[in-house]
Amino acid sequence: MIDFHIDKDKCIQCGECVADCPAGIIDMQEFPVITDEERCYRCQHCYAVCPTGAVSILGLTPDEGEPAKELPSPAQMTDLITWRRSVRRYRDENVPAALIDELVRTTCYAPTGVNARGVVFSVIRDKAFMDSLRRETLDRLGELADAGKLPEGIISRYLGFAVQAWRKDGRDVIFRSAPHMLLTSTPPGVPCPVQDAHIALTTFELLASAHGLGTLWDGMFMMALAVCPQLREILRIPADHAIGYALIFGRPDVQYHRPVKRSPATVNILE
Repeated sequence: MIDFHIDKDKCIQCGECVADCPAGIIDMQEFPVITDEERCYRCQHCYAVCPTGAVSILGLTPDEGEPAKELPSPAQMTDLITWRRSVRRYRDENVPAALIDELVRTTCYAPTGVNARGVVFSVIRDKAFMDSLRRETLDRLGELADAGKLPEGIISRYLGFAVQAWRKDGRDVIFRSAPHMLLTSTPPGVPCPVQDAHIALTTFELLASAHGLGTLWDGMFMMALAVCPQLREILRIPADHAIGYALIFGRPDVQYHRPVKRSPATVNILE
């Protein structure tokens, strides 16, 4: 049951909930009614679009006098995107768990296909766990390298270099000594698993940047995860989940003083 209810004293019969329903299941009779609950996306568009707060759904009732929020300006969003950098130097300190939890909660508002909201966030909140994962990963990769079992090509080249850097200099080129990591995965049946997982991490990355945190899309760890599937057990990722991607993050130990310059975008203009 989706518990769709119209407060007839507040409803002005404007039809906004009818027009904005993605599933097209709200019909305007004397007052709006749901015609097929099974097809409801549970997106809450009807709840959000009602100008008088007459719509209740999924046990949610509009708060009286809920203030409108002032969104960031276009200039602020442009600065956030153009000043963001991929960070490979981090302070050896934990980001407060409360802040990490806040970022993940907000990331849950990222769009998903058919509003499936099936993304699972595996987050490492303590650098001690990250240190353990770092050692386990590099030890396992070292064993594979010694046995000549790393896949040929780019994976062997990159992961072989990682093992060499770790053994020779104690340098971590996989996790870059970051204290935290966020990894997305999706269970079977999610309509858009790849897109949902990547959109979620992109949302998290921008939020983290707005809080002064550094992030890095960790392709090296994705390679390691592909050749060392046992690492999934350490991260407690269910065996039937499709892995999206991994993002490391933390307080940056570097400061950038200007944005980089990009060449013009390649654009296919249709008029």
